[in-house]
Amino acid sequence: MTRKLLSLLFALGLVAAACGGSDDDASGEGESASGDAAACAAGQTDGDLAFFNWAEYIDPELLTAFEAEFGVTVTQDTYDSNEAMQPIISAGGSGYDLIVPSDYMVSILIESGDIAEIQKDAIPNLSNLSDEFASGLPFDPDATYSVPYQWGTTGLGINTAVVGDVPETWGLIFDPALADQFGGQITLLNDPRETMGAALKYLGYSLNTTSESELEEAKALVAEATTRLAAYESDQYDELLGTGETVIAHGYSGNFLVQFDEADNPDDFTYFVPQEGGTRWVDNMAVVADAPHPCTAHTFINFLLDAENGAALTNWNYYASPNAASEPFIDPEVLEDPIVYPQDQSKLEFISDTGDFEINFTDAFIEAKG
Repeated sequence: MTRKLLSLLFALGLVAAACGGSDDDASGEGESASGDAAACAAGQTDGDLAFFNWAEYIDPELLTAFEAEFGVTVTQDTYDSNEAMQPIISAGGSGYDLIVPSDYMVSILIESGDIAEIQKDAIPNLSNLSDEFASGLPFDPDATYSVPYQWGTTGLGINTAVVGDVPETWGLIFDPALADQFGGQITLLNDPRETMGAALKYLGYSLNTTSESELEEAKALVAEATTRLAAYESDQYDELLGTGETVIAHGYSGNFLVQFDEADNPDDFTYFVPQEGGTRWVDNMAVVADAPHPCTAHTFINFLLDAENGAALTNWNYYASPNAASEPFIDPEVLEDPIVYPQDQSKLEFISDTGDFEINFTDAFIEAKG
């Protein structure tokens, strides 16, 4: 199986799409004369799409298909953490239309007024979402500001040919007795909430703690682990593991599975969420509050929520889909893989917005890295 083998045929006919305002309108792109966001209808576009997304998170063929169907161009830039994306959006005037923030970051962006309310009438494919993801998520209970994109877990990728049969524990990074023998061959995510969260879970604490003493313990663990790391890496950690430059890597489930599938020796690798527990996350599509082309952004969201397009996304990146209508089109090997769709989620936590305590996570992480 390979993520390049998609189960759909993309429509390549150009569609002449109506829009609330053209690029040349005196009222501005995607805005009414009063300056309020213009109402968007299903299928409308109001210019090209500027997409700000995680790296290696969407099949380029999906972008090409959207361009062909709607007669627009998609420009995609990427980031490697929510904390790298957020200040760019919060500064205003970024020029981006659509972003993909994780759960807790949605809460932060809502509070700061940096994302717009979703115009649900412009996204009829919202009905394809499973009940679990259609509403009731803790970071946006009424699904007012965000639409689920993909979900997965964060854990450890292991080169078993080198590491051997080891316990499934965060101790492979934080316990010197287990980790020192792999010094210089380990990576941790360059992400304050994920990496401090991993240390907190190893210590038996919630990754959403607001205890300064618990966070200090986690900071000390991460600082000590820094001495045996090859790098803090959120972009190429899976490639480093696959090429043998590292043997233990902290990262996201789907990225590892894609890398293992493309390796010459896939049986030499495994992924697991350590026994102490870890992160379950939901990444979401959100329209930037000052998006130049909000109607195009809504049309793209609707495009990705199409049943076959949603399946193509999962078949390519090996992350679980929130789109119930996509399941008949998802490759059986992916749909039945317990790494992609974990059955036991009892030890998994969503990362939550801790309010004013968020700066403590960032500061602790910076200090631990040295």
